[in-house]
Amino acid sequence: MKGDLVLFHVIWFPFAAAFLCYLTGKWHKMIRDRFLQLSVILEMGLMALAAAAYFQEVGLAADPTISSFHVGELQFMWEGFCMQGLYLKLDGFRLLYGCIAALMWMMTGIFSREYFAHYHNRNRYYFFYLLTLGSTMGVFLSGDLYTTFIFFEIMSLTSYVWVIHDEKPAAMKAGEIYLAIAVIGGLVMLMGLFLLYDAAGTLRMSELHDAVRSVMQEKAGQIYAAGFCMLFGFGAKAGMFPLHVWLPKAHPVAPAPASALLSGILTKTGVFGVLVVSAEIFRYDPAWGRLVLYLGTITMFGGAFLAIFSIDLKRTLACSSMSQIGFILVGVGMMELLGAENALAVRGTILHMVNHSMIKLILFMAAGVVYMNLHALDLNEIRGFGYRKPLLKGIFLMGAMSIGGIPGWSGYVSKTLLHESIVEYAEELAAHGEPSLWISGIEWIFLLTGGMTIAYMTKLFVAVFLEQHPDRQQEYDAKTAYMNKESIFALLVPTVLLVLMGFLPYHTMNRAADLAQGFLHGEMPAHVVHYFSLTNLKGAVISMTIGALVYFGLIRKFLMGKDEKGRTCYLNLWPRWLDLEDLVYRPVFAKAAVALAGYVCGIIDRMHLVQNLLKAAVEVSAFLSRICDYLVDMVLVLFRSTTHKSRTERRVYLIGSRVSRTLGKILDQVVWLMNHTIRRNNPIERSYVVTFAEWEEMMSRTSRLISASLSFGLMLAAIGLALTLAYLLWW
Repeated sequence: MKGDLVLFHVIWFPFAAAFLCYLTGKWHKMIRDRFLQLSVILEMGLMALAAAAYFQEVGLAADPTISSFHVGELQFMWEGFCMQGLYLKLDGFRLLYGCIAALMWMMTGIFSREYFAHYHNRNRYYFFYLLTLGSTMGVFLSGDLYTTFIFFEIMSLTSYVWVIHDEKPAAMKAGEIYLAIAVIGGLVMLMGLFLLYDAAGTLRMSELHDAVRSVMQEKAGQIYAAGFCMLFGFGAKAGMFPLHVWLPKAHPVAPAPASALLSGILTKTGVFGVLVVSAEIFRYDPAWGRLVLYLGTITMFGGAFLAIFSIDLKRTLACSSMSQIGFILVGVGMMELLGAENALAVRGTILHMVNHSMIKLILFMAAGVVYMNLHALDLNEIRGFGYRKPLLKGIFLMGAMSIGGIPGWSGYVSKTLLHESIVEYAEELAAHGEPSLWISGIEWIFLLTGGMTIAYMTKLFVAVFLEQHPDRQQEYDAKTAYMNKESIFALLVPTVLLVLMGFLPYHTMNRAADLAQGFLHGEMPAHVVHYFSLTNLKGAVISMTIGALVYFGLIRKFLMGKDEKGRTCYLNLWPRWLDLEDLVYRPVFAKAAVALAGYVCGIIDRMHLVQNLLKAAVEVSAFLSRICDYLVDMVLVLFRSTTHKSRTERRVYLIGSRVSRTLGKILDQVVWLMNHTIRRNNPIERSYVVTFAEWEEMMSRTSRLISASLSFGLMLAAIGLALTLAYLLWW
């Protein structure tokens, strides 16, 4: 199969499989489950074929040297699709993340069979599960931002069903904020694409840098406005502060396999967009780099701070995801600030993306094992569950050690590269005599956040696997068959890969960075990075020391206490009112909506638009009413000439319109005739004139409500379209 056709099938196979899976589920549920597993395995096989075609195309199969990793790509173009065409592309970075996405879907698909054994609405979940796979692949393999946007929006809508799967109040509320941020972010991103296309004349990622450079002096304001809009849209999906509010709410209520994908891969689609904007539009731009660096630092520290206070297993992991996305964004910022000498930042950013995806796949599925056995996530309820479960304990420990950046595990490698990029930039500023205090502050926040990561992961591990439950420990220990062989396989495979990445970094992680760094225009480091040198180990030791102080000095001392029975328990001390969504976003959005509505209404009032519309509507209605009256009069004259009824009898019926009264009288006459011939003078219980009049009034009320709402919606749509066109024409 040709390489370009492989790309097409990688995208569209999951969409076709989704419909087949749904139809199969209507017929036989067990066959549906097996079909789902086969589908995700075949998708992994398609990515393997794409990898083989890529390496054959660029000539890497025989000579995989480091320098050759920077060239070669596969392309697929569907001309005329949605007018602009569909453009897919496969290079080293896209190949790497396409394989990671396929691997994650394969493992969660295998794990889902046991996890969803007692769930309702599995058919619906699997349908949208496969649709999201296809759209996510479309994002990572997109070659232009138009294609990215199409698949990005499909992915946002299909993954919404994951969040609300339980349909409980908490799930519905989390789904509401998830969908709101997805829709708002998508609309803002679309405006950014309009601005960018108007300024640069292209959305092809490979053409953006040169096109933007040629117009930057003339249209700098428009380019930056487009960049801010796209950062808003992509950052919302990534979980970047201050658009992170969906992340701690959606993960605890979503099923564990969905949480693993939401955290491990869907957030990376947002990061993918941020990488494209940073590397292609604002390459080596220090102002843009500082913006992303500051946002990343706040996201990094804020997520870890929230995780420290959380006592819910999946919520803690969700806050951890926010924090790790912050680490990645710090790398993106440093990539911009370091300019052409950004090899450490580029490689650290790519590798931390890979690490976080693999780690959260393991940790969320491990949390899923706990939940499907206990149906609880509160640390006080699940503590001690893994006390006598060495396999689950070892799997969770590998993920915890890696995300904590402990030397010997993969997270240490990527965090070391990110830390070294910060140190390198601080030295560069000092060499040029520029103030470097602010970058030193960011370095210490980086190390502090690393320590906080170790502290909250230690809290989770101790609570679930080392402590014992005060009442139910014997019950927990008796659960020996707590997961089947399929679930064990789904957890062990990524764990083994993660361990190999950590213990063999030069043969695994370095090769992955070599493969993918061309996407970010990175070069090889000026020197070989010795990960386990004393200089690099120093940062890890500082973070581990901070982690021990936070765990024993804050968590054990202040965030643990006694319950009503005098037993030690974890305390939820985070104030309920301190919620960014309820405290800021909802009130601000409500006020902004009122202000915007008032402004629009003021413009309409000044234009006398409403009066003109109403006047025209009244005139049209009067004209139509006169026509109807003439027609009804003609019918009534004909009716009177055949029934010989008097005018006095006509005046009895004063309700309803002429048409309803006429039809009612006809039916009344029919009923009267039946009563006198068949039912022998049984009285008419109710006149059909009254019945038709009531129906007519009800239909009239309904019609008025529908007309009013439709007219208002059309008016707003027309106003929005007019404003958008006026804005584009003005630019």
